[in-house]
Amino acid sequence: MAEIILALDVTDAGKAVEIAKDVSEFVSAVKVNYPLVLSAGIGIVEKLRDVRPVIADFKIADIPYTSSLIAEIAFSHGAEAVIVHGFSGRETVKAVLNVAKEFGGEVYVVTELTSSCEFFEGISEKIAVMAKELGCHGIIAPGNRPEKVAKLKRIVGDLKVLCPGIGVQGGDAKAVVEAGADAIIVGRSIYEAEDPKEVVRMLSEL
Repeated sequence: MAEIILALDVTDAGKAVEIAKDVSEFVSAVKVNYPLVLSAGIGIVEKLRDVRPVIADFKIADIPYTSSLIAEIAFSHGAEAVIVHGFSGRETVKAVLNVAKEFGGEVYVVTELTSSCEFFEGISEKIAVMAKELGCHGIIAPGNRPEKVAKLKRIVGDLKVLCPGIGVQGGDAKAVVEAGADAIIVGRSIYEAEDPKEVVRMLSEL
């Protein structure tokens, strides 16, 4: 079974830490996004890193200088990895990679979103090639489109493929793992469940 990454898109710091601790034995990392960080402050990363490694899903997509500042803030507060948008170009991705190297951190590149591939057709593959060429640690691929996951995995080879979109967005964990996902990212199906720990335990047995 692939690794399970908990996506914490809640807005309450206490609830976030509580859920993370509850499911920690079954997840390899916790992914935080803007809703939690903007409501609880960047210090939430430091609190969560004491539970499990933190991936800062800021989908960095700005000019290289600004992007490097965002990455530095994330890593200096304890994030183990950051997520950057591939469409922002190799200059931005390289700038983020340079910061990651200073902190011994990792960089994952978004190839396309789970919500829409409207502007990504034919582009996500190029983004995957770029991530491979630059030496990124992995890519983000749409877990609700396993056929695309398989195609992107063939491109990136030994780079990790992390797949959101499992559960609420229609992605099937087993199908995505069979397509080549190294980790599945699951959020609402876990933290909105009556028993989050049981949901994660069941996913771990697939």
